Amino acid sequence: MEKLLEIIQEELLEHLVLESVEPEDPIEVRSVPRPWVLLGSGNYAAVLFHPEYEDYAVKIYAPGRPGLQEEVEVYRRLGSHPAYSLLYYAGPNFLLLKRLRGVTFYNCMKRGIPITDQAVRDIDEALEYAVSRGLHPHDVHAKNVMLGDGRGLIVDISDFLKQEDCTMWSDFKKAYSRLYRPVASLGVFPVPDKVLEAVRKGYRLWRRRRS
Repeated sequence: MEKLLEIIQEELLEHLVLESVEPEDPIEVRSVPRPWVLLGSGNYAAVLFHPEYEDYAVKIYAPGRPGLQEEVEVYRRLGSHPAYSLLYYAGPNFLLLKRLRGVTFYNCMKRGIPITDQAVRDIDEALEYAVSRGLHPHDVHAKNVMLGDGRGLIVDISDFLKQEDCTMWSDFKKAYSRLYRPVASLGVFPVPDKVLEAVRKGYRLWRRRRS
């Protein structure tokens, strides 16, 4: 791990270019140094891995984006659980994590990969576990949970210290049981990007009006 931390400091942090353009928008990844691979990015940070260290993921917070210390505390409270990653090291602006492998529920729908009932139950159990550890799950949606070897994984816990209620997961489960399962029982097929994005934007608008 010491060698990997050295590579992170000397190669990744020196040459990775992240920008926080608008505070309310996701960060933008401008440049990724080789041979690092970008796994994804969100509201606060980008997640990458090195091909020679495929079991590790590095989450780097963009300049000016908060949340790193809060995420460290969430991982401290979670400890070890099969549905969550593990925190190995925390730097001033990055976290070294266990890499979770799988396909997000969002991409499952996009690619026509069946989302299993077991995976949904796993997410439910993992969220109950988080509550038992004094956390308040927040922002749990189809892009933040994954299907890995038939089991459910939660890949983003950065907002689990927030106290306001969040219904994203319960809303997803309602759509899963009332729409996805009946349709999937007839045959799973890829859902076009335009359809998924229209549903996502429609859901965001509905949530704003509901609140």
